This record gives sequence, C-alpha cells and structure tokens, in this order.
Amino acid sequence: MAIAVYSRRWTMAVRRRMWRTKGGERREAWIVDYLDAQGHRHIETYSRRADAQSRYAKVQVDIGQGIHTPINQSPTVAEAAEPWLQSCTHRQIERTTMETYRQQVALHLLPFIGSTRLAQLTTPMVRSFVDELHQAALAMIKKVLVRLSSILTDAQERGLVAQNVVRNLRRRGTNQESRIRGKLKVGENIPAPDEIRAIIAALQGRWRPLLLTAIFTGLRASELRALRWSDINLKHHELHVRQRADRYNTMGRPKSAAGERTIPIPPILANTLKEHRLASEHDLVFANGRGNVENWANIVNRGFHPAQIKAGVVTKDGKPKYTGLHALRHFYASWCINRRADGGLELPLKVVQARLGHASISMTADTYGHLFPRGDDGVELAAAERAFLT
Repeated sequence: MAIAVYSRRWTMAVRRRMWRTKGGERREAWIVDYLDAQGHRHIETYSRRADAQSRYAKVQVDIGQGIHTPINQSPTVAEAAEPWLQSCTHRQIERTTMETYRQQVALHLLPFIGSTRLAQLTTPMVRSFVDELHQAALAMIKKVLVRLSSILTDAQERGLVAQNVVRNLRRRGTNQESRIRGKLKVGENIPAPDEIRAIIAALQGRWRPLLLTAIFTGLRASELRALRWSDINLKHHELHVRQRADRYNTMGRPKSAAGERTIPIPPILANTLKEHRLASEHDLVFANGRGNVENWANIVNRGFHPAQIKAGVVTKDGKPKYTGLHALRHFYASWCINRRADGGLELPLKVVQARLGHASISMTADTYGHLFPRGDDGVELAAAERAFLT
C-alpha cells in the first residue's frame, strides 16, 4: 500500500506526494488540488514541481476570469472535431469543401494534436504545432490553423472549452506563412504581358473564347465552367457571375456574397463571345460536347497547356510554364492594377477587390498589394514637387 507524505505546505493547492513501489523504489509526484468556480474539487498530477505550480497559477487566473474548464471535462481535439464537421454538414457546405475540411483535419490536425485535450491547449503548444507543420505541410499552415480555430470556437459555443487560444496566434501565423511563401512575381507566378500577348495569338478553336474570358475577366475556373449565356450581356459588354461548378460538376452559388459580381469585358472578348454564341447550342457558355459542365483537367491539359507550348511560354525542358488557370486570374489582377501608361487599367484597390470577387479588401491587398504603383519614383516625385512649390 502506497504511503503519501505531504510537504509542510500541504494546505496549499500544490503539494508533494511520495511513495514507494512494491519493489521498494521511491517515487514522487506533485499534486494540483483546487476548487473550480462551481465549488467542485479537481486533482491533477505532475512529475515536476514547476509544472504543477505553473498549472496552479494558470488555473487561479482562469477561474478568476471565468474561463476555466477542468481537464477531465474537456474533450480532445479529435473528439471536438467530429461535432464541428457535423455542424458544417448541417449548414449544407459544398461537398468539395467538406471533403477538404475532413482531409485537413485527418492529415494535418489529428496526427499532431488529436489526442490533446482542449483545456490543455496553450498558445505555446499551438506555436509548436505550427513549427511541425512547417516541415509536414508548409502550404497548409494558414488553412489548418483556421480549421483548428473553427473547432475551438465550436467547442466554446458548446461550453466544452473556455477560450480559443488560436486567436492569439492567427495573425502571426498568417504573416509568417506569407513571408515563407513569398510575394507573387511577374514571370514566375503571374504571366508577363508579353507572354499573355503570345498566348492570345496562339489561341484557336473551342478553347479561344474560354481562355480569353479567363484572361480578361479573372474568373475562377469554377466560375468559368458554370457561366451561362444568360449571365452575359453582349450589348452592354458585361458579364455577371452568379454561380460556380465544383470538382464534381455540381452547380452552386458563389462561396461568398462578394463572389456574385458584374465584370465589364473589353471589345476583343465581346467580339469573340459574339462569334462563339452563334456556334453554341447549349445554355452553358463553355459546355462540353454533350452540353454539360466541362472538366477542369480538359481545360488545362487540352486548352491552356497546348496554347502555352504553341506560344513558346515554356520552361527550359519545354513544358508549359504555368500549370493552372489561376495564373490567368493573377494576370487579370495585375492588369487591373498596372498603370495605364504600362497598358493596365490602373484601378483602385476596392475596385480590384470587387472585380476579383474577394470577400475582403485585406485579401486583395495581402495577395496583390505589392503590385500597385508606389507613386514615389523619381519622375513622379519631381512632378509633385513642381506642382507643390509653384
């Protein structure tokens, strides 16, 4: 039978417990013994005194602030993730989005912190988790942190945890990811104007109107594939985004209210679409041969990639330089931002946000803000000086 020997300060919430095993080996542990806000007693065991004292101090602060949740009443991250995923399903989130959520939870959350109880999560623990993600899934850091934050928020609303520790880290994590990923660069992530001109010259056949639309409207691939003739007003040279097609070719509304938007189209695109309209027999503007939603892979592999090769926009080994259609969306954003003197539209940031259908202006600024003219080069400074002093 183990014999407990307490220190002289046993009346305190932190006390030492000593005993001997059946083999006579001496053992020691430190106990945190406290009452929560409801007067319920809780006992936690730690191997180090410093850990016990740190835990006791945190408990007292949390109880005083009304944000304490006992560890034995707190679910693990894995246990909290399931009701959150179910709530997403009940909100009728798209099938592809739900699949992405489940993959992110299963592949990037549960293997690292799935067994950790929510009440044990701290900002330093999340910081350590992010450091592990840098090696395992660099591109997923921001998204995985958003998923974890959503799980904690859902658990908080259910009364399972008192606070969301990710909120203290989210901004820092997002900025760090942006630094590691780097800014989008013309000629690397964004097709240069000369490259776009070469691609346009190489476009022909059924892919010409689709890729021209991508270049001069910046539509997402899902929006291009769901575009209907009723969404295009050729008389007024404008296009309306009202729906999108997911990877399963299922139609749905844009993900956010900002996704529903009106985009003006230039003459070259308007004329091309007029010709395409005369040959079209389907409701969808860019339907496949059967009138259904065109497959994304067909657009890329049979349309965009061959056009780049024909235009000479290739890597050193002769492969297409830009792998996905999003590169054309990046170009459209840069075209909206560039000076008129450089062949751009020189639009304000808020207008660029509306054209791209971004949910927030910060998203546009974070992604493309570095492309805006600084307005402080030598020529403009000299002109401003003359205007000011005259």
